[in-house]
Amino acid sequence: MSNSVRRFSCSLHVSQRKHGLRMTGGLVGGGSHTHRPLLLLRLPPTLLHKARVRSWVCACAAWTSPQTLARTSMGANKKLVHWLQWFTVFTLLFIVGFIIGWFARPADTQHEKPTRDFLREFLEEIRAGNIKQYLRKFTHLPHLAGTEQNLRLAEQIRKEWLAFGLDSAELVWYDVLLSYPNATRPNYISIVDQHGDEVVKSSLAEPVPEGYENVSDIVPPYNAYSAQGQPEGELVYVNYGRTEDFFKLQREMGINCTDKIVILRYGKIFRGNKVKNAMLAGAKGIVFYSDPADYCAEGVKPYPEGWNLPEGGVQRGNILNLNGAGDPLTPGYPAKEYTYRFSQDKRVGLPKIPVHPIGYRDAVHLLKNMGGASPPPDWKGALNVSYRIGPGFIGDFALNKVRMNVHSYKQVTRIYNVIGQIRGAQEPDRIVILGGHRDAWVFGGIDPVTGASATHETVRAAGKLLQKGWRPRRTLIFASWDAEEFGLLGSTEWAEENAKMLQQRAVAYINADSAIEGMYTLRVDCTPSLHTLAYNITKQVMSPEEGEEGMTLYDSWHKRDNWTDNRDAPRISKLGSGSDFEAFFIRLGIASGRARYTKNRKTERYSSYPVYHSVYETFELVERFYDPTFRRMEATTRVRGGVVFRLANDPVLPLDCNEYALALSQYTHTIHRLAQKHPQEMERYAVTFDALFSAVDNFTQAVQGFQQHLNTLDTTNSLSVRMVNDQLMYLERSFIDPLGLPGRPFHRHVVFAPSSHNKYVGESFPGIYDALFDIENAAEPERAWSEVKRQISIAAFTVNAAADTLRPL
Repeated sequence: MSNSVRRFSCSLHVSQRKHGLRMTGGLVGGGSHTHRPLLLLRLPPTLLHKARVRSWVCACAAWTSPQTLARTSMGANKKLVHWLQWFTVFTLLFIVGFIIGWFARPADTQHEKPTRDFLREFLEEIRAGNIKQYLRKFTHLPHLAGTEQNLRLAEQIRKEWLAFGLDSAELVWYDVLLSYPNATRPNYISIVDQHGDEVVKSSLAEPVPEGYENVSDIVPPYNAYSAQGQPEGELVYVNYGRTEDFFKLQREMGINCTDKIVILRYGKIFRGNKVKNAMLAGAKGIVFYSDPADYCAEGVKPYPEGWNLPEGGVQRGNILNLNGAGDPLTPGYPAKEYTYRFSQDKRVGLPKIPVHPIGYRDAVHLLKNMGGASPPPDWKGALNVSYRIGPGFIGDFALNKVRMNVHSYKQVTRIYNVIGQIRGAQEPDRIVILGGHRDAWVFGGIDPVTGASATHETVRAAGKLLQKGWRPRRTLIFASWDAEEFGLLGSTEWAEENAKMLQQRAVAYINADSAIEGMYTLRVDCTPSLHTLAYNITKQVMSPEEGEEGMTLYDSWHKRDNWTDNRDAPRISKLGSGSDFEAFFIRLGIASGRARYTKNRKTERYSSYPVYHSVYETFELVERFYDPTFRRMEATTRVRGGVVFRLANDPVLPLDCNEYALALSQYTHTIHRLAQKHPQEMERYAVTFDALFSAVDNFTQAVQGFQQHLNTLDTTNSLSVRMVNDQLMYLERSFIDPLGLPGRPFHRHVVFAPSSHNKYVGESFPGIYDALFDIENAAEPERAWSEVKRQISIAAFTVNAAADTLRPL
């Protein structure tokens, strides 16, 4: 009896019936004939144009009658038949899967619509009138970190961001250590006679500006995180309290500050560095004041007639030395409910002596009767006093002393960041952040609300573009940070909580603190890879200055602040600290930058702006004096927004590693010249910078090769573009040393860090710089120069490693 073989079939069905594809296969044979597979495949041509294929395979295995097989002697043929049956099925499955995969693959459509089509619309959507409106609204009441009013402002911002069209906006809280003055026991400074009676007493509050007399919750002047106490002693004037000022007192003038109360003027350096210096000198208390030489511009009247600091005005501010640690009780980790907290005696960065600020009207009473040596000429301010150094008073006041009365307290308090997001359309796992703080010491007319208003308008403009069908290529995050004034706490805690994600996904962080601090020109501080982008965006923004109609902001900036030392271009400065970019840039290695309108640094010698951190930072201050048309703030907002827009939208990231190579070369020559001031010691201890120079040469060559590859990049190839972008994005990370700088474990950037002697200023190759600082007075020279050599080797290794990240795979 002949073999009975039942047919099997396989069919493939396409999503549209008229393009049906049918595959049939079977085994044909009978008797003793050899069995052979037969496969018929029909592929209609129109299928090749379809991007979506829906298919299923139905395979029916042929079976053979056991009775027939029993009658044959072809056992081997039976195995072959079954093997061929299953081979055919799997072959069909493979073909179908291949077809599905081919047509389902994502198309390279990332460049089909140039993002620059939307950039001009975005910049033009940012409007001065809206910024003015937000500034008025946000400065209506005080909003100190940790207060109910600041929480209400956060909720208002969140609500409006959602109304503008963000995909999401949420409040993110942390429980951090804050510091406040005691409402029932006010802080003040007094002069006491030999009987302990107070003969002079400083003001308890600033005179409130007109129109704000009925506003409650204005915090009186104080220095946040001061220790409590009522020390009493002789007074010593220490100029600005810089490291070099204390060196002069101790080494040249023979004046010992141990167990003394020191009085020093604000300005030049961060107040926390002044406190650290005074504690190292042995002082038991510190009095700050704002001298007219540093906080009054020539020919300008005090507020409200002008924009100078009134005699009763006082600068508030924190006096921490956190070095990037974040919350003093949870250094390195987010201050959440589950986080371990140090005890109060082990907290990080807090001063151990009382500190308090006063106005220059009160300072006159302390300084006018000082005895002791005459000051160096550059130690004299603008008050009508001798500026004698002390210690102590002279004449009828010789037996008098100064007493401090500081009763401020510290408590763990909840703060709230506002985090908004627009999800990226094509690379949602790559994020660009625009962030600035919201909290203010009082009204925050300049710091921070000019920045918060600018960010608010940027969010609104982005929302308008979303309504027109635009969506960024990469995810945009907008942040309203809390508690910046208390040590950058809101931003640092968020960066700590999201550190792993940020290190993997963050393209850049653009800071949005005060948008204006002067009335002269633009100021930009950023990592070198953002230089070119900053220049390009300012060429697309018009100058806000009268008489410069038709001139770009770039040309105005170039004319007013040319970078003559390095190139014929506008000056761009290094990032230091003192604002919310610190954790992102210095700790995590995320490319960062900031932009704001500033003063003429050559002619306007006062520190910051005169009414900085006082009650006189109001909406009227900006409207009357700093930016009556609000066009300066508009221009600054457009620069920040344009930079963020390009970072979020350009197919190839607009980060320029050529600029990094130039900067590294410049920084290496600068630090080498500093070391060469000690030629004998360098020879004696065999100190050489050859390894660092060689590393910079290697980096430059790697950049040149990378640039050649970039110039020939196939931008239609998604994978190639992504690989290049990853190299650009991670370049900044390659300069991070996980061990941190000596004594500063959270300052991890080998090329940039805040100066150890002035937090506001950025230092290049900070490890080498710190090792060289005051090395001529080192107690153990050999050990000191050994540390210089160690830091050079760390820098050389890091730069070489960074070069490797740019080389082709």
